[in-house]
Amino acid sequence: MKRTTVWVALIIFCFVAFAIGRKHSKKSDQQGAASFDYYLLSLSWAPNYCASHPTDSSPECKAGNHTAFVLHGLWPSSNHDPMNPLSCKPARPVASSIVQHMLEYFPDKGLIQHEWAKHGTCSGLSSAQYFNQVEQAFKAVHVPDRYKNLNHSQQISVRDVEQDFAQANNAPPESFRLSCHAGQLVALEACLDKDLHYQACPATSRECTSSQVKLAPPK
Repeated sequence: MKRTTVWVALIIFCFVAFAIGRKHSKKSDQQGAASFDYYLLSLSWAPNYCASHPTDSSPECKAGNHTAFVLHGLWPSSNHDPMNPLSCKPARPVASSIVQHMLEYFPDKGLIQHEWAKHGTCSGLSSAQYFNQVEQAFKAVHVPDRYKNLNHSQQISVRDVEQDFAQANNAPPESFRLSCHAGQLVALEACLDKDLHYQACPATSRECTSSQVKLAPPK
């Protein structure tokens, strides 16, 4: 009788310990994500990138693909701190099924894994949920025909590009920002709330310091 009582007590103890462990693990995962205020959707201008990286053999730089804006990432960001949260918890590799699907939007597998480790882990979402958000945000952006059909290098006003995108997407003024380097367009960035609706970018979001940017045409 005593032996049976001991076994019952042991089973109950193991069950309680397992339940506590699961609760603690779940709590730890939630605590791993940083608090953030909005998302920054970043779209790189591929022709300028490819012109400065002539040995890049990724699909975005392949002649004949006519690649213009390329998905870079969806970044949890802060209204008050220009140093946005990064690498908020250890990142397991993204499942191969998710990677294969997201290659429809990202230029390569390495960038997918990088974006999850650096930014996705700060979203409070699973990798599947995070990349679903990324896909929704990217597919919702309407690129004006002016940029799709660019056939020669152009110098374009930063303000004109931002306003073109705001109007084309029925977005509030100041919802789009450009990043640039040495007068070259690097990326277009859209500010989105946590429900992926456009919002005005806060003062902490970076802005191109040039009044104009150069856009090389897609190949």
